[in-house]
Amino acid sequence: MDEISLDPYVHVRTVKNLEYEPNGKKISFISDYTGLPQVWDYYRENRMVAQSSFSKEGITFIKFVTGTSDRIIGMDVSGNEREQLFLLKNEGELIALTNSPEHVHLYGGSSPDGKWIAWSSNRRNQAFFDIYIQNLETLEVRLVYAQNGRFSVVKWFPNGNSLLVRKTNSPLDHDLGVLSLLTGCINWITEHTGEASFINIHFNKEGNHIYLLTNKDREFFGLACIHLPTKEFTWIARGKWDFEGLAMNNEKNKLAFTINEGGISKGIILNLDTGTLYTWETPMGVITNLKFSPTNQKLLYILNGPAHPSDIWELDLESLKTKRLTYFSHNPILEGKLIEPSLIFYRSFDNLLIPAFYYKPKHTAEKMPVVIFIHGGPETQSRPVYNSLLQYFLYRGYAVVTPNIRGSTGYGKTYTHLDDVRKRTDAVKDLISLVEWLKGDKNVDVGKIAVMGGSYGGFMVLSAISHYPNLWAAAVDIVGISSLRTFLKTTSPWRKKFREYEYGTIEKDGDFFDQIDPLNHADKITSPLMVIHGVNDPRVPIEESEQIVNKLKERNHPVTFIRFEEEGHSLVKQKSKKYAYSKIADFLEKYIGKNQFL
Repeated sequence: MDEISLDPYVHVRTVKNLEYEPNGKKISFISDYTGLPQVWDYYRENRMVAQSSFSKEGITFIKFVTGTSDRIIGMDVSGNEREQLFLLKNEGELIALTNSPEHVHLYGGSSPDGKWIAWSSNRRNQAFFDIYIQNLETLEVRLVYAQNGRFSVVKWFPNGNSLLVRKTNSPLDHDLGVLSLLTGCINWITEHTGEASFINIHFNKEGNHIYLLTNKDREFFGLACIHLPTKEFTWIARGKWDFEGLAMNNEKNKLAFTINEGGISKGIILNLDTGTLYTWETPMGVITNLKFSPTNQKLLYILNGPAHPSDIWELDLESLKTKRLTYFSHNPILEGKLIEPSLIFYRSFDNLLIPAFYYKPKHTAEKMPVVIFIHGGPETQSRPVYNSLLQYFLYRGYAVVTPNIRGSTGYGKTYTHLDDVRKRTDAVKDLISLVEWLKGDKNVDVGKIAVMGGSYGGFMVLSAISHYPNLWAAAVDIVGISSLRTFLKTTSPWRKKFREYEYGTIEKDGDFFDQIDPLNHADKITSPLMVIHGVNDPRVPIEESEQIVNKLKERNHPVTFIRFEEEGHSLVKQKSKKYAYSKIADFLEKYIGKNQFL
């Protein structure tokens, strides 16, 4: 067949952060169509799309200001995650709001009258986040709550006199409170024992109830309601998987959410008047950004699936028929070539069932090389979405497995904590058990198994090749941790405490870090290694990559190191992705490639 390069796969554009203009005339979203994430608009009347921001840095989020066509947008500098806020006027004028580039700013919404916005920032102390409000006309900033902790604004109360705020106790434990702008005091409304998260908050018409998703006293997120005056908590709907992405219509009588069924989204609509639940059909993938139209007749969402890269879809709430609104991701060259995975389970060393998505190439005349791709987090989940590099691997004849090793989210609280602190190596053993499972597939070339991952996934890669060196033909580490000890010393101050909940502390667990850190076992690595890192990474400092690369170079081990001067923890710019992905493809072709097209 004709050879296809990596380019068509990389040039599939993305759409995210869908927002309805309050008057319903247009839909705003972020797309990297021009190579850098920018604001775009879809005009409902003529179905036209147009770019409406033209910044030198990528846009991180957009939100409409209440009752207007103006938008608040976020930007950082080359991926340093010190997000600054800007007002993007409907006419295109861009007004800087925060002007404190050394600090992080987390947006918390606009007031009911559209005159104020709220945000939290670590301006007072790099390790803590206080709450501020800002006037959009005078740009005056007021500090309204300051305590040592991580506080953020969920949204304004309908009366404009209070803010619903979140205190983040740990990555997986939160509290919600009502901050009075009149007194400066917080009334906490979700006091609980044990770990619980409270997300996707919506007020009822009267403003005295909130609907939300929570895993309070449960393994999985369900739908609940809290009566604010009494703090009375009531479950509305629960299931055997996490509920996600709760949205509410303007009439306050319908809710929409998704169910994360083993990583695959199933859309649900709940009629609060009748209690009726109903769903609709979508291709395999992940549904995000659920938004009811201002007229309450449509439900918009972004669908991202392996064979259906991210675009905006629309559900008619009466007929339950769907329509794809945008085609930013469409590429005729790839028509019919994108592959969906099978959901498989394999048993690990302790008999625990580990879920994974197994992608197989459409045609293969010989045994398949395999790429095992490990997600970051670790409190995240590999899900069936479009990944340009993985799809290209499939085209090259490789199989791809994306496991959700212990520590992943989506399978309940207990599963998420199975790798905490001194259980870290159990997660590495899950990868070794996956290799054993793959050996049972007669179509797999067990001499050509590569392992690849980013961030925490990069730590897993380095752990696997340093502790179990004989299993791997090649490895790719992207912004990975090479030593938990040095990582906890150098990660950003506002992140350190929350990472310690997962990894442990140097004071208590330093001896364990020294036992398991890949940096201390670099002399055992036998597989060729590629390492990629952005210089501006605030999460995993680039020194994590530099120190293990230097150790390998000292003994002339085959290691390739790629630095990106204008990127951070993620590759945002299209030119960076194209360069990095082409180098990864060439690297793997050299060590596990089939050296032919099928």
